[in-house]
Amino acid sequence: MDYENPWTYNGQVVTSEILEEYIGFVYLITNTENNRKYIGKKLFKKTKRKSVKGKKKKILVESDWKKYYGSNENLLDDLKSIGYNKFNRVILRLCKTKGECNYYEAKYQFENAVLESDNWYNSWIMLKVHKKQDRKSTRLNSSHI
Repeated sequence: MDYENPWTYNGQVVTSEILEEYIGFVYLITNTENNRKYIGKKLFKKTKRKSVKGKKKKILVESDWKKYYGSNENLLDDLKSIGYNKFNRVILRLCKTKGECNYYEAKYQFENAVLESDNWYNSWIMLKVHKKQDRKSTRLNSSHI
């Protein structure tokens, strides 16, 4: 394995080969000592500026997804105090667009009521999704309304 405490998806360890088909993922991190959890999203690639023949060009490079544990301060404090090996990292959904990542992160956060319990590290939900950008990857069904 090329990184510590690997992400899993459907019980399988996730490697860089997954980058070919997907742009990012929605994840669940669980503290195995107290069962406190965090739902978030992460992109597999990021934009970097590189000088080519005196001109700045944007290129896509692999992000820090292998080492990533979220942005929540309480979660990061616990990671430092009890150790990274005390946390399970599971990918809930692989996404083909940024909009799909945004939508499913919020969907899972609302479904799990992450703001309503201290059992979750999540302290806010940020959402920006446009129906147009996800028409192919996410089918939103409003017929039940």
